[in-house]
Amino acid sequence: MAMRWIDLLVALTPGSRPPFSRVLRIFFVSSFVSNFVPSVAADMYRAYALARCDVHLAESTASVLMDRVLGVLSMVIVGACALPFAPDLGVARGLTVALFIAFVACAAAGGVVFSERAGAAFLRLINLLPFNAVRRAAESLTAAVRRYARHHGALARVLLMSIAVQVIRVIQAWCLGEALGLQLPLLIYFAAIPVILLIMQVPVTINGLGTTQVAFVTLLGAGGADAARATALSLLFLALGLIGTLPGGIIYAFGDHSERNRAQPS
Repeated sequence: MAMRWIDLLVALTPGSRPPFSRVLRIFFVSSFVSNFVPSVAADMYRAYALARCDVHLAESTASVLMDRVLGVLSMVIVGACALPFAPDLGVARGLTVALFIAFVACAAAGGVVFSERAGAAFLRLINLLPFNAVRRAAESLTAAVRRYARHHGALARVLLMSIAVQVIRVIQAWCLGEALGLQLPLLIYFAAIPVILLIMQVPVTINGLGTTQVAFVTLLGAGGADAARATALSLLFLALGLIGTLPGGIIYAFGDHSERNRAQPS
């Protein structure tokens, strides 16, 4: 996951890219922070921390935004590929709608990046915003995002890495379910977990706590899982995610003080 974002820094202004170790530190710390804030707040922290390393804020924000868009697209791809093979899932129609909405959002973002006409239309919408400062910030972010139209190789690599991440997370959930005795087919996990991960991205609770439990119970329950075990699975899934980000907490707690001050909001 860190390498995805690092690869996307290819679109930064030449000469402004921070050292690899500093970028890696920012990613791990922001991943740890994401356990205690809604998902968007962690993304904002990552963009701001990178901007503190003499990177233009619009460019750092664009890199985080593209990382998020490609991550969502990878969830859509994995879920859409598995859904036709899980016809017994009682909420298949709902999953299809959720994946379609996510795909439309990714397609809209892709249009702004790759299409001159879509980019111009988006800029016209920006001009309708009420405040000059907001319009200038939105225009700078749009220009930074559109730079990725020249980096097809990096985008393809990041998408492939993102798909690999989603496959690993699905298998992770399946292993936890097997340990809990759920005995659901692996294909049900491949159809349901990507949508659960999408729900976890919605910034309405801290680290998706609560919405994750409802999603696991609803979607896996439609496949035959009882509520108690599905809830236990959701808690273990979140706990594994927390354990995976602990290196970021250790880096922040015991890392160099000056580096922490550089990435810390004023």
